[in-house]
Amino acid sequence: MTNLETALFRLIDNSATSPVILHAPHGGRFIPAEYLHSYVISPAELEAEKDAMTDHFTDELVGAITGASAVINGLSRFAVDVERFPDDTEEMNAVGMGVLYTHGSRRQEIRRVSASEKGPLMDYFADYSARFTELVDATLAGHGRAVIFDVHSYPQAELAYELHGGGYRAPLCVGSEPFHASVDLLAMVDGCFAHLDTHANAPFAGSYVPLKHYQSDARVSSVMLEIRRDVYMDEATVTVKPEGFQSLQDSLQRLVDQVSQG
Repeated sequence: MTNLETALFRLIDNSATSPVILHAPHGGRFIPAEYLHSYVISPAELEAEKDAMTDHFTDELVGAITGASAVINGLSRFAVDVERFPDDTEEMNAVGMGVLYTHGSRRQEIRRVSASEKGPLMDYFADYSARFTELVDATLAGHGRAVIFDVHSYPQAELAYELHGGGYRAPLCVGSEPFHASVDLLAMVDGCFAHLDTHANAPFAGSYVPLKHYQSDARVSSVMLEIRRDVYMDEATVTVKPEGFQSLQDSLQRLVDQVSQG
């Protein structure tokens, strides 16, 4: 990894014993000091953007689960978004939110990335993707399958940047694509989160799969869990609701256990 890895990237490799990989890509808030000068908004405005768009406590949720592999990103999505497609196929480029965000939650300009900054930031993206791919390959080698649960959160109120808003914002939005998620796997997700009303692929759709395997290796399954934030936290104060968080942890652990035994 690059020098951006320090204290930012956590990989838990249980591929020898589990087919499950948990992913928390957007739970971090950290932006290295050497990149802060490229933001054209004030420090207070940048922190407000992080409050609006960080997937708060998802890193803690994933880190609390036992028995599965995990990839946990500590770098803010406002520095590098490790889940975007790195080319023109990324639809979020339309609102300035590709791999390197130039715009924020209200579609306002927030950053101007210089050529000298782009190289190391894109190196982080490439290295992160490579490490994740290696973990998937190790999991496939050991189990003949890999099941990714991509853990996110989203606010009660729609934000201006969203391309597919305007509809029902369920307590749990379940994102998937048919090639990488069977009907049985999706039913298992619904069963393990039975206390939450779910909605498929809206307002967010799909789920993370390394590009090496995307739409080409059906042994890799992936389901995105977009948790509405009021289920487990107070959005105004950015503080966790212990009972709601524990309920999510129990459900996610149950899901990991059932998939691992399957």
